[in-house]
Amino acid sequence: MTPDLAARVAARLGHIDGVTAVVLGGSQARGDADAYSDIDLGIYYRPARRPALAALRRLAEELDDRHPPDAVTDFGAWGPWINGGAWLVIEGRRVDWLFSDLDLVERTIADCQAGRPACDYQIGHPHAFHGHMVLAQVHYGRALHDPDSVIAALKARVAQYPPLLRRALVDGFLFEAGFALEGARKSVARGDVFHVAGAFFRAVACLVQVLFAQNERYFLNEKGAGGAVAGFALCPPGFADTVAAVLGRPGDDPAALAASLARLEELVDAVRDLCSPSASSS
Repeated sequence: MTPDLAARVAARLGHIDGVTAVVLGGSQARGDADAYSDIDLGIYYRPARRPALAALRRLAEELDDRHPPDAVTDFGAWGPWINGGAWLVIEGRRVDWLFSDLDLVERTIADCQAGRPACDYQIGHPHAFHGHMVLAQVHYGRALHDPDSVIAALKARVAQYPPLLRRALVDGFLFEAGFALEGARKSVARGDVFHVAGAFFRAVACLVQVLFAQNERYFLNEKGAGGAVAGFALCPPGFADTVAAVLGRPGDDPAALAASLARLEELVDAVRDLCSPSASSS
């Protein structure tokens, strides 16, 4: 019983001094989890009063089926955004503890609402960690421990998709998608599969960002995102099929790579048309 397990672990975490809130995230919170889905628990804290690592490690050692003494990382170990936590196995289920700095969350919400999204390299994210993913975590997350209603207040702030964020993401990533493909053109002619494959993925990842933003849907991570956009009101016909075909087999010689490049260029044009002022007003 995943909800019961998550609630029981969250209750134990909530007793640790410095843990402000515990939030069920990811596919479990959205309701689209499958047999392969982990249980993601966001541990929200204030940096001026961080939870004691010794207490977190003792709890992890007790709960984890393998009883490791040092499963919980230090704060900041995984980078600036997902800045540490633990990968545990509890009652045979993968349970991830993910630290979340509340001060950073509040600043990020304000920046995104002002149309200033951030983007950083982050392990676990093939494209990048985008600051607006923090808003998605808050929006979709389900508070399991929130005694001071901190998460409830944050959820109210992100209830409506910020219009300045939408404009910034659409404009920025539409440009980047086209730039990525143009920058790959010479590599296509050379048959440089390594560089071209990377450029193709980057272009598609940018288009996915555009479609999420144009449809005013919060983007949580790359998993399943390429297929999810097919269900949006604004999405070019056959988007997911084209992406699967091109990324599944981009080609291994200049001719095949050029054909894939042309298909993605058509996809960029189709997404750009959906985002034009005339399309939005129709």
